[in-house]
Amino acid sequence: MTKVVIIGGGPGGYEAALVATQLGADVTVVERDGVGGACVLTDCVPSKTMIATSVRSTYVKDAGRLGLTINAGDECKVGVDLAAVNARVKRLARAQSEDTSARLQKEGVRIVAGEARLVDPRIVAVGEERLRADVVLVATGAHPRELPTARPDGERILTWRHLYDLEEMPEHLVVVGSGVTGAEFANAYTGLGAEVTLVSSRDRVMPTQDADAAEVLEGVFRRRGMQVLGNTRAESVVNTGDGVLVTLSDGRTVEGSHCLMTVGMIPNTAGIGLEEIGVRLDGGGFVQVDRVSRTSTPGVYAAGDCTGVNMLASVAAMQGRIAMWHALGEAVSPLKLSTVAATVFTNPELASVGATEEDVRSGKVDARIVNLPLDTNPRAKMGGSKDGFVKLICRRHTGIVLGGVIVGPRASELILGVSIAVQQRLTVDEIAHTFAVYPSLSGSVTEAARSLMQASPE
Repeated sequence: MTKVVIIGGGPGGYEAALVATQLGADVTVVERDGVGGACVLTDCVPSKTMIATSVRSTYVKDAGRLGLTINAGDECKVGVDLAAVNARVKRLARAQSEDTSARLQKEGVRIVAGEARLVDPRIVAVGEERLRADVVLVATGAHPRELPTARPDGERILTWRHLYDLEEMPEHLVVVGSGVTGAEFANAYTGLGAEVTLVSSRDRVMPTQDADAAEVLEGVFRRRGMQVLGNTRAESVVNTGDGVLVTLSDGRTVEGSHCLMTVGMIPNTAGIGLEEIGVRLDGGGFVQVDRVSRTSTPGVYAAGDCTGVNMLASVAAMQGRIAMWHALGEAVSPLKLSTVAATVFTNPELASVGATEEDVRSGKVDARIVNLPLDTNPRAKMGGSKDGFVKLICRRHTGIVLGGVIVGPRASELILGVSIAVQQRLTVDEIAHTFAVYPSLSGSVTEAARSLMQASPE
């Protein structure tokens, strides 16, 4: 029986473990914090739980536009018990961790609590115990990057992993970093009623996302009262005792009650013996892997955030599965990043997959694009949703769907149809001839496909 040792119990680790046991391997997972890893305990699951609460709060505030009266007065006030919100967040995270642990144990996976170190490519040390392995998977994740001039203290200067210990709502939260994480938390706390200032080093928020989508969302942020400061960086953040003082690179200062730092991630690869056994790391400490998750050391694979390939739970899970399929002799398709779907869990959500409009404009891809505003969709009108769009990208001559972007309610769910089209190389004609429920938000996807089909050259 092949012995598999997996270092890290996050999505890359536990999904790999399930595949390996299915294929008959003897599997051990080593996890220091709890099954599910940071994704379940401190990052993805807690943040999306809190965001869901914020979205509900925004719906209540907007109820008047639908003719609903929540309380007397011109403006609906929603009270937020942050201690109760955070208690629920942590309770759900623990429950998800316990569910995942129970599933692994039911499938015969051994779970070892502790910190692992690779003694050689076939031996993993956990304290005094030595675990022998035919295959090792490194899935150790990453942790928030810190700036020397803005060290988080857990009281006023925070990373997102500190947020769930707050007992009271920040009066004024300064969010440094306008990437996906910064945008999500800035939006969430605005929805919960906090005053929020978002500091962006670029001229727009979420600079790596579709430009039209970022423009829509920044407009929503500003309309809901968020202050967005562009083209500037935080030079330093100081805890003043009863608040924070953020000094910006352009000389301005911002005073707030708390500061949330969202300035990137550092891989958890130091001190676990990787370089000593010949595993190649890049300049940032990320494990270098190929498209089937192999490292430079035979028999040692890696998956998830520690590889820096694409820091998404879904990608980590797929990397882990691919590693086990490959290591245990199953047929496997290499990881294909062009088919990865991703979502920014703002309100409205932003979801995307495949080729981008920038790919088309730069000449990298020969394609046609259609962009349908969501405010023309009947289901969106019924729900009072006006911000967003559906964008489809198809190859110019064949009509094969190459990518898409959706901004709107539940875009994370709606993107699946576009993702399937990209994965299976469907054409806009095939989507256009597919029935969509009327009325539905998904109807905009088939309508976009019809627009591209009708625009095809003779």
